[in-house]
Amino acid sequence: MAFLPIFRNFAVMKQLVFVAALFFSTLCHAQHQPPMRLWYDRPAHYFEESLPIGNGRLGALVYGGADSCLIYLNDITLWTGKPVDHNEGEGAAQWIPQIREALFNEQYARADHLQLQVEGHNSANFQPLGTLLITDLDKEKGKISKYKRVLSLDSAVVNDQYIRDGRTITREYFASAPDSLIAIRLTGKVNIRLSLTAQVPHKVKAKGNQLTQTGHVVGDPMESVHFCTILQANNKGGSIEANDSSLTIRDAEEVVVYIVNRTSYNGFDHHPVSEGAPYLEKALDDIWHTKNYSYQDFLQRHINDYRQYYDRLQLRLGTATQNDNALNIPTNLLLHRKQESSYLETLYFQYGRYLLISSSRTKGVPANLQGLWTPHLWSPWRGNYTMNINLEENYWPAFVANLAEMAEPLDGFIHSLAENGRYTAKNFYGVDKGWCASHNSDLWAMTNPVGEKRESPMWSCWNMGGAWLVETLWERYLFTQDENYLKNTAYPLMKGAADFCLRWLIDNPNHPGELITAPSTSPENVYVTDKGYRGVTCYGGTADLAIIRELLLSVVAAGVLCGDNVAAYKTALDKLHPYTIGKNGDLNEWYYDWEDPDPTHRHQSHLIGLYPGHHVTAPELQKACEQTLIQKGDETTGWSTGWRINLWARLHNAEKAYQIYGKLLTPVAPERGGAPNYSSGGGTYPNLMDAHPPFQIDGNFGGTAGVCEMLMQSTYDKGNATIELLPACPKQWSEGEVSGLCARGGCEVSFEWKGGSVRSATLKARKKCKVTLLYNNQSKTLKLKAGQTLPVKTW
Repeated sequence: MAFLPIFRNFAVMKQLVFVAALFFSTLCHAQHQPPMRLWYDRPAHYFEESLPIGNGRLGALVYGGADSCLIYLNDITLWTGKPVDHNEGEGAAQWIPQIREALFNEQYARADHLQLQVEGHNSANFQPLGTLLITDLDKEKGKISKYKRVLSLDSAVVNDQYIRDGRTITREYFASAPDSLIAIRLTGKVNIRLSLTAQVPHKVKAKGNQLTQTGHVVGDPMESVHFCTILQANNKGGSIEANDSSLTIRDAEEVVVYIVNRTSYNGFDHHPVSEGAPYLEKALDDIWHTKNYSYQDFLQRHINDYRQYYDRLQLRLGTATQNDNALNIPTNLLLHRKQESSYLETLYFQYGRYLLISSSRTKGVPANLQGLWTPHLWSPWRGNYTMNINLEENYWPAFVANLAEMAEPLDGFIHSLAENGRYTAKNFYGVDKGWCASHNSDLWAMTNPVGEKRESPMWSCWNMGGAWLVETLWERYLFTQDENYLKNTAYPLMKGAADFCLRWLIDNPNHPGELITAPSTSPENVYVTDKGYRGVTCYGGTADLAIIRELLLSVVAAGVLCGDNVAAYKTALDKLHPYTIGKNGDLNEWYYDWEDPDPTHRHQSHLIGLYPGHHVTAPELQKACEQTLIQKGDETTGWSTGWRINLWARLHNAEKAYQIYGKLLTPVAPERGGAPNYSSGGGTYPNLMDAHPPFQIDGNFGGTAGVCEMLMQSTYDKGNATIELLPACPKQWSEGEVSGLCARGGCEVSFEWKGGSVRSATLKARKKCKVTLLYNNQSKTLKLKAGQTLPVKTW
């Protein structure tokens, strides 16, 4: 019977083996990149201090705390609203000729007024799922000490720990994608109360070891998305008691809490009630699934799943000594201590990748303005999809930072936009071929111009959202070289957006033979005419034409690969009104060299052709873009700061790109109730979330993309890739190494540098390709076979 003690301790041995494996994995990880963790010596009091976890659908904001621990819960499919009405806007197109007539007669005030007639409903709202409160029933038994709260980016696990009355209490939190749940483990002598509530209409029932919360978003329950949240607590030792709407657990050695949720959302074109998903049955299936594995199994499955994406790209900036020093400083203080900035800069970069993995894994439902995290019943800007920059910026790092799968939700969303956008094109704009999308969208893939016939055309009347967004599809092809994807998914959607543009463009009556858009706006900005009128509606806006030019160039290239006739797109390209340079040397934002009443305005939409586009390559135009950025200055919102990092990097201005990255990392205090303090400017909150302010996740993603753009830039044309290493690397990053960056043309790139020069590099080809590699003021032409890994001698 000697084998019995071994058998009895098998579970303990299994756990020790797992912990050892995790330790050595982290150790190996740290040989190239230091441990990536956000940590604090106090609980969060505000949203902007909380730590986010997510599996791409379910999310949580962990506040931590000893006496009570607050956790906000989210589901990315919990929105108000229902499928769009395809008859909306019928007859609105009749106003377009009148608006054009006013514009070409220089009646800009009349054009602004008439634009109100071409507005539709505003978007739905993203709403919070619920709130879990963990109350320590021993809170009267003495003060706490040694509190610590940590988010490990290397494992996507949050921990907090404290000592009370000589006992150490630990809690561990993660959100698992493979098992569709949130898990929490509490150890120590556990005496707690678990309670669920919500800001939306809801009911809670406690029975046995479970809490079940059902409800729906704010609105008519017969027209709303419904949900079912189930919390299950498994205690080791002690007792558990179900009360009215809470569970009380006493004297337990360990408590494991599982949280699952499902909503009735069943697709953008299905009514959430009459055609809703079987959310109750799905939630029950999810909670039943927790019987199949132990907590340790769930944890390991989560980490394995997460690391298959996260570990693809590792980055080290600066020396090991610099990074070791920074590891000992709480993250909220690290934001204020620039001498340890290289670690913080790496941490912020990888945090962006962590947020994308955690918020963008639901088919057809991409990350929104909040990613998937909000504590607010009514989120800023409805928590929607803002498509005049913000949704596009969310996915700038996806391909270059080796997270192509995280952009897949955007593919499905664009397909939904195209379905609805055909009706918007016809009803609002009189275009009977192709599709378009506008400024805002939501879970239901709305495409109409917003404003409800009362809001300013400055943001409401803009129909270039689809034309800009499809560039992400083309980018996927450029990075992956997936020809089946190009032919079957990307090109049909790109062509549909281009077909709309061909019919939206008109011949300029004041300059025959020249194609322009009319009406047009430059997103959210205002002009002053030579007669002193401050307006927003114009014709031939530079941003419109930049988006169309980039799209047509991409469609021509894609069409040739797909064997399509692209003559009409080429003809339109040749006739587009060209870029012009103003009297101050800047790139004109409007058709005329009109004054900008706010030269530092956050939007720089007329620079789209420089970045994220690729067609502004002429030296004189790049110089005009540089002058525009100089006029814009350095003080702006979070997402705009992220964009400007990339713009300066594309201009190969390393020091300016680095300076703006530093601006993005400017500490911003949490919003302490009430309206956001817009005057405080953009930057970073204590939990490293982007401060617009308030929080918008796009700035985080813009920052991550910006670091990639500083370290490597690439282009691809007709089978030839050009990859440039360290195109905008500042002197502050004089040494470092990166592995796993992705380049257009299908190569994965790793390299090390010191003294500002590349010392070694390795290219791994997805498919057969020819590469021109630029580094250290040298050029080398390489030919790689599919699957080949090629070390490159650079020193």
